[in-house]
Amino acid sequence: MSRTLFVYDEVFLEHDAGSGHPESPGRLIALLERLNRGGTLNGLLRMNPQAASIASLERVHESSYIEGIRLMSAATTADTVISPATYECALRACGGVQVAIDEVAAGRADNAFCAHRPPGHHAEASMAMGFCYINHVAVAARYLQDRHGIARVAVLDWDVHHGNGTQHAFYGDPSVFYFSVHQAPHYPGTGSPSECGVGEGLGTTLNVPLPAGSGDDEYVRLFGEVLRPALETFCPDFILLSAGFDAHLSDPLGGMEMTVGGFESLTTQVMAMAADLCGNRLVSLLEGGYDLEATAASVDAHLRALSA
Repeated sequence: MSRTLFVYDEVFLEHDAGSGHPESPGRLIALLERLNRGGTLNGLLRMNPQAASIASLERVHESSYIEGIRLMSAATTADTVISPATYECALRACGGVQVAIDEVAAGRADNAFCAHRPPGHHAEASMAMGFCYINHVAVAARYLQDRHGIARVAVLDWDVHHGNGTQHAFYGDPSVFYFSVHQAPHYPGTGSPSECGVGEGLGTTLNVPLPAGSGDDEYVRLFGEVLRPALETFCPDFILLSAGFDAHLSDPLGGMEMTVGGFESLTTQVMAMAADLCGNRLVSLLEGGYDLEATAASVDAHLRALSA
């Protein structure tokens, strides 16, 4: 039986970004329907998240900002609307990743995927933006260090958009390696190759912007020829994956040409890196992906590869 853990809770359907917004509950509804219809969920371990502690969020975000989300008064951008359920969704999303980390770190699961919304990698220390409110993967990296004593964490991000919030959280920190492959020029406008860290963190940020129209061949080659050597140099103790599926050729918010098979290949590559470098310790979490059918199919392939 597979020991891939799937973390999900129906509370994630309650966040409401507004009518017609691409970051809708339909993303998870379509995903769950696909996984149930194809039987993918039957072979997975299942867990529900508990809410993360405020203290764990404060390792990445300002306390006044977190309280602002609770009060629906935090600084936001026009496309990032706080609803009454946003605060609880954010706490449970972070808590779900922490549950996944606990299970993988203890050896009770081989790897994990966290199906939550809203996404997180654009969220800054005191600003919600790009449909993101709390930076789940950044909170997870600090949780690994604080709770499990993990010295060196790698955060990999293949979302079509650059994860500005994640980069900024660790830009001067040599203990967290951040890698992003993303479309450029594109939102949010960050992520140039020259952005490679500062001070002691110089060299532990690696951005690889690709032009619109890039697809499976470019991504697969990049992971083998650029990412793998960089990870071998960094020597991570744990890998976190910001898995956005909006680089799919059908996605309305991107201009890339990735396919379902391409995401499966990337997953297999990341799994091999985790096996060779950090004892298979890998937790993946959902970021973007706004074509319902394409995202559901891509996550299905991602999970099948994780549990192979």
